[in-house]
Amino acid sequence: MGYGLCIVAIACALAAYSSGVDPNNFKTCEQSSFCRRSRKVQSSGSKYALIPGTLNSYTDSLTGDLVNKENHHQFSFKLEALAGSTFRLRIDEKQPLRPRYKVEHALKGQPEAGRIRLHTETDGEIIITSERTKAVIHGDPFHIDFYEHDVLVVSVNSKNWLYFEHLRPKPNEPTEQREGEQEDQDGAVETPKLTDSIDDPGAWEENFKSHHDSKPYGPEAVALDFSFPAAEILFGIPEHADSFVLKSTSGTDPYRLYNLDVFEYIVDSKMALYGSVPVIYGHGAQRTAGVYWQNAAETWVDIQTSETNVVSSLVNFVSGSRKTPPPGAHFISESGIVDAFIMLGPKPIDTFKQYAALTGTHELPQLFSLAYHQSRWNYNDERDVTAVSAKFDEYNIPMDTMWLDIEYTDGKRYFTWDKFKFPQPLTMIKNLTELGRHLVVIIDPHIKRDNGYFFHQDCTEKGYYVKTREGNDYEGWCWPGSASYPDFFNPDVRQYYASQFDLSRFQTVTADVMLWNDMNEPSVFNGPEITAPKDLVHYGNWEHRDVHNLYGHMHLMGTFAGLQQRDPNQRPFILTRAHFAGSQRYAAIWTGDNLADWPHLQHSIKMCLTEAVAGFSFCGADVGGFFGNPDAELLERWYQTGAFLPFFRAHAHIDTKRREPWLYPERTRLVIQNAIRKRYSYLPLWYTAFYELEQTGAPVIRPLLTHYPLDKEAFGIDNQLLVQDRLLVKPVMQQGVSKVDVYFPAIDDKKNGDLWYDVDTYERQERVGYVSVPVTEYKIPVWQRGGSILAKKERPRRSAPLMLHDPYTLIICLDRNGKAAGTLYLDDEKSYDYRQGQYIYVSYEFSENQLTTRFIGKRQYKSDAWIERIVIAGLERVPSSVGITVNGVKQSLESTRQGGAVVIRKPDVKMDIDFLLILHYA
Repeated sequence: MGYGLCIVAIACALAAYSSGVDPNNFKTCEQSSFCRRSRKVQSSGSKYALIPGTLNSYTDSLTGDLVNKENHHQFSFKLEALAGSTFRLRIDEKQPLRPRYKVEHALKGQPEAGRIRLHTETDGEIIITSERTKAVIHGDPFHIDFYEHDVLVVSVNSKNWLYFEHLRPKPNEPTEQREGEQEDQDGAVETPKLTDSIDDPGAWEENFKSHHDSKPYGPEAVALDFSFPAAEILFGIPEHADSFVLKSTSGTDPYRLYNLDVFEYIVDSKMALYGSVPVIYGHGAQRTAGVYWQNAAETWVDIQTSETNVVSSLVNFVSGSRKTPPPGAHFISESGIVDAFIMLGPKPIDTFKQYAALTGTHELPQLFSLAYHQSRWNYNDERDVTAVSAKFDEYNIPMDTMWLDIEYTDGKRYFTWDKFKFPQPLTMIKNLTELGRHLVVIIDPHIKRDNGYFFHQDCTEKGYYVKTREGNDYEGWCWPGSASYPDFFNPDVRQYYASQFDLSRFQTVTADVMLWNDMNEPSVFNGPEITAPKDLVHYGNWEHRDVHNLYGHMHLMGTFAGLQQRDPNQRPFILTRAHFAGSQRYAAIWTGDNLADWPHLQHSIKMCLTEAVAGFSFCGADVGGFFGNPDAELLERWYQTGAFLPFFRAHAHIDTKRREPWLYPERTRLVIQNAIRKRYSYLPLWYTAFYELEQTGAPVIRPLLTHYPLDKEAFGIDNQLLVQDRLLVKPVMQQGVSKVDVYFPAIDDKKNGDLWYDVDTYERQERVGYVSVPVTEYKIPVWQRGGSILAKKERPRRSAPLMLHDPYTLIICLDRNGKAAGTLYLDDEKSYDYRQGQYIYVSYEFSENQLTTRFIGKRQYKSDAWIERIVIAGLERVPSSVGITVNGVKQSLESTRQGGAVVIRKPDVKMDIDFLLILHYA
């Protein structure tokens, strides 16, 4: 590939990155032949039936054969019961011409099997039960109804939209035996009898713009419909810059799941973005259920809602009986098999945990990664990094991590440094480390094709690159110019890549330097839809079309392994852009190349809420917007919003103006300082929430419906969020406002609600419904739920690791019965020692004017931290005296009223010590 052409390609990419996305560069369903064909079934239906006499039952599953009654092709199906009110349905060709791809590495392990009981098998209907769930299998036409406690919650193929394109010889080609074909007893090849043909110009080859897809195996799409009879709304299937509640796709394109490099993306859009997580949930007032469609090929999802308009749909639901079909989803994938997990709830939090039981959770991250990150494309050199770090100290703004984008490398060669800009990287890193700070560097999957570059030499010699159909190394264009892409599906390639992180090889970093994996969809500037051609070939002879949405996931697996091998007892931190189901086990995510405007700020909440219920709690957005130059007000409000998302990083494009806080007027700098300090004060809550996520699968940030499932008004609210069930956050995300409308949800159908306490004043909010709340430039509208206890650290430091031994403040907000409960988790904030019992996990409970402690687990970690204050909101009057008993010794404490709370000073009890606190009234 000529050097001049490479320069032209990169120049075009930079121009595109500054001009915004052109939707015409990406396919519509009509331009994607498999989507077009599969969607036609919606008007005609399909005819699949269970073949009598083929059923076999086992302790945990039922198997049988299906037939397409139109072309007589046969399929095998297996329905398994899994532990935790979940079923797994798999459908594959009984005798495929070649094996069809089955997703690997997405599940955290082999799912735990359940047990089934076969009850009846009459009149073409089979009933099996497992625990409190039931599946009713209808033979002709084939469909399955799933019940939770005798309530129908999911129906599979109830619309008869099952569509399975069997593999077939190419027309006008001689038939020869292929892998997977069977021979009969006489040695002849048994070829399935086909009575159908696909009359579609894109079945065997397809063009899009200047790109040609050879499709050597022809049509192989799979599709299936799922209905949610107990639901009123559907949500999930990230990543899209759209509302939390999924919209009807009637008359429009379906939602698309296809990992793509989309810059300055459009909001309120069903376009594909960087990640694809094919899990969907249906929620109604009485039940929540979910479906995980395990397929890594390009996927489109049609959504059917009760009505096109969500608001009128909810009004109709409130008014009485359902007059239209229940919400449903039609999953359409280009290849693979049907592999669907049906999660039966019954509550929202149950369903989220069921999905986490399948695909895993984030590991407990190091505390620094939950603090504030400072990034841009690019910090120029070592002096720039050092100066920015020093400025944060000069202006007393906490900051934990400096980030370096692609310009730190030697000509975009990863695992190298630019020796002119960064001549002494180890000294630079050491200086940051001594301040309690970290460095994150970027390593993307595109490898510069330079014969003098060791990584390229090794990959070429060892055959480690993704191949073309002809068996050559695939060559595309990305930031380095001409580039090839390691085939991370090959375990040898992953191990080779992981080994490069060893400090004996990558000698210019330390074990504390962490990683950023970007452009791993993969991004290919001259590829179809800015990604890799589908007819490339991966390890195992699988086409790229089969595994596309997994490529970034496999990249992450290699990075994670490399960091663990580099320092086995230090928890890795990785940020990724591309992701699939299960990627949360390895990395945090962000919402990609957003724009410095108010709509993109608003969508940061919508997108991260959707990601959180799909397993990705560790989510954030580029504070200030990646593209463009935010004015002071937008930047202030974005910092305030980002402070209450799990991943908190400022980042910007290379062509934007510098936007470090001190470059704005003093008022803006002080507002930003206030927001970042507030984030640091809540780090104990964030850390506890991530520990409890790893233990239980419960998301860290949650939509209101998680804990208020009966409140239909709360279903579609996506401009507020819950941090666990302890904080309610409504960031200011509109320009020029002096008040915001906050929705306080109902806990029952009688409009009773929780008490909520303003976290700044402890003023109590008792109403249910919308309340207009005044805001100043400093105000972040946040309330703590009555009935909850959380811990804070209120001594400002330059970075989170320096807060390790700082004292805690307990914040107790009482419910209407004068009670509250909550947990706190602490450990060394860095290592895996917590998995050997080196932690403190304590439950606090306040009742009848007494605060008690209960330690959970081993309590082996020794902390020098202590409790310096206890704040109790909701007391009607100040107690006449306060007593505390520690190790049998009693003493009196001071208490005063401050605003809406009573403050008890200096209990001075260590975090691993039991105590009893009693309020006395004369």
